[in-house]
Amino acid sequence: MNSHEIDYIIYGEEMQYVEIELDPNEGVISEAGSFMMMEDGIKMETIFGDGSAQDNSVMGKIFGAGKRLLTGESMFMTAFYNVGIGKRRVSFASPYPGKIMAIDLSKFGNKFICQKDAFLCAAKGVSIGIEFSKKLGRGLFGGEGFIMQKLEGDGMAFVHAGGTTATKELAIGEKLKVDTGCIIGFDSSVNYDIEFVGGIKNTVFGGEGLFFATLTGPGTVFIQSLPFSRLAKRVWMAAPQGGGKNKGEGSILGGLGDLLDGDNKF
Repeated sequence: MNSHEIDYIIYGEEMQYVEIELDPNEGVISEAGSFMMMEDGIKMETIFGDGSAQDNSVMGKIFGAGKRLLTGESMFMTAFYNVGIGKRRVSFASPYPGKIMAIDLSKFGNKFICQKDAFLCAAKGVSIGIEFSKKLGRGLFGGEGFIMQKLEGDGMAFVHAGGTTATKELAIGEKLKVDTGCIIGFDSSVNYDIEFVGGIKNTVFGGEGLFFATLTGPGTVFIQSLPFSRLAKRVWMAAPQGGGKNKGEGSILGGLGDLLDGDNKF
């Protein structure tokens, strides 16, 4: 597939960014909004689709870009090329607290499956598409939907995860049950399915959702401790409600305390 060979350094701990070093004529592609900074001599170009070898024809570009719409992403991506003489560097930042993971696709059978919002950037030549589930249940109950993103090629790709990450190496037939939102990605040899939690108490009072993902080896699985959906939900729950008022977090009286201190207006 002949993806561009790139060197990189990941900086930071909780709010990371990746600095990619490009030789002359080398390039990298990224999702819109992930760009941080670049040195002089790098050309930025908006492209239709991902610009990979699978995306060369006009119809290929239209079909590839259309598939990206199904994942909620833009039809356009941004490409950065080193048009100078020496080495040049371009950096991409993580969108929220967590970790940036470098994925060498050549070590994963040239294919890696990940959450649809995990992709950050990749070497030019890597194809960013979608992975359709073969089972309807994944689409109806999978939490993240039956469409996941797939990265194909022989180059480097970078994905972002929330919180702390864990790597699990699954043996043949070994199973791992995971909250659907906590999956970062896995290689193509891992089988992915959705399983019902079961039990009336678990269903009604558990608070963990009705379904979790079952990942069966062999293969490598990457897990995140804080998926963005969970972070966004907590922020929303803690946000001021109704005219900028909070919900009395940290107070035993809560809303009654607001009434007593005269904050509620009638």
